Amino acid sequence: MRRLIKVSVGLALLGFAGQASAQTLPPGPPVAIQMVTQLSPSIPQYTRVDIPMLREGIPQRSNGRISVTLASWPERNLNGPELLRVLRAGQIDLAGIALPTVAGDVPLLDIIDLAGLNASHEQGRRVAEAMLPTLNQELERVGVRIVAFYPFPAQVLFCRDPVTSLADLKGRRVRTPGGSQNDFMQSIGAQPVAIGFPEVYAALERGVVDCAVTGTATGNGARWYEVTKHLYTLPIQWGTAAYGVNLAWWNRLDPAVRQFLQETMNDVGEAQWKLGLEATEDGVQCNAGIAAGCRIGRVVENRPMTVTRASQADMALLRQSLSTVVLPAFVKRCGERCGEVYNRIVAPISGVRYEAR
Repeated sequence: MRRLIKVSVGLALLGFAGQASAQTLPPGPPVAIQMVTQLSPSIPQYTRVDIPMLREGIPQRSNGRISVTLASWPERNLNGPELLRVLRAGQIDLAGIALPTVAGDVPLLDIIDLAGLNASHEQGRRVAEAMLPTLNQELERVGVRIVAFYPFPAQVLFCRDPVTSLADLKGRRVRTPGGSQNDFMQSIGAQPVAIGFPEVYAALERGVVDCAVTGTATGNGARWYEVTKHLYTLPIQWGTAAYGVNLAWWNRLDPAVRQFLQETMNDVGEAQWKLGLEATEDGVQCNAGIAAGCRIGRVVENRPMTVTRASQADMALLRQSLSTVVLPAFVKRCGERCGEVYNRIVAPISGVRYEAR
């Protein structure tokens, strides 16, 4: 089992930057890369990792041979669900993909972060890495390849009105990223609503939705604390995402350039996993206005959020729903083959098997 080493994100990034700087790229024709990575330009995954390691780091470490144009989703007027299509069409070369938002195009992508599946970031990473060959086999049929996984913080509920248990969500409209989270929300009587991440702030502000699910620090970075008052910390999912490339573009690259980029993306993935782990509790502390525990995000000093920790009963309900609701619904969308893939690759890690009903 991978050892979890608690270090600060700053030191982690310095360490990975040092590893990356040791990579060398021989002289050759210039390479220009178009990247669209994160769902907001203000979240730490973008400001603390993608900007320094991709936009700034790649040109520096390649001695100027590779140039990078980097943007976030809203800066390119993208909401998430269409990102896979833009990537496969060759309009961009590398994308940061929130997998549940594109699972409508490739349903198997939902398998690595089903609602209630993973008890921790560590388990989420084990599932993602175990599934990588199978997912790439599926994606390569549509001209895309995953080159690294990364997580967001724990996916929790930001709500306008008090939420002290899942029972309080009955009848409420809850923005979700789609996929299995919709199945779970419906099972507890909530009404899932599909809204692209860049539009969620306005939807919460206007009362179009009552609650919205995102990472603890992600919502902090997007200033959702300005339009919600209550945070319920049940980790419905862990927001496992992926950096994907246009496969035709990737295969055309000079092998030395491709190896350089893959090694760089390995370093970026490591930095993002460390950030996701630290940002989960940091996001809670920041939204609650606790400065001593807020080192990554923004301390909410004016009207901090009310935080309610998840109850054991709700944790058990979430876990139970995996076998009774989420897995059957996933297989119905994805096909029986996906149930077989789940039982063969994921169930030995999760401890929960899919049983046909």
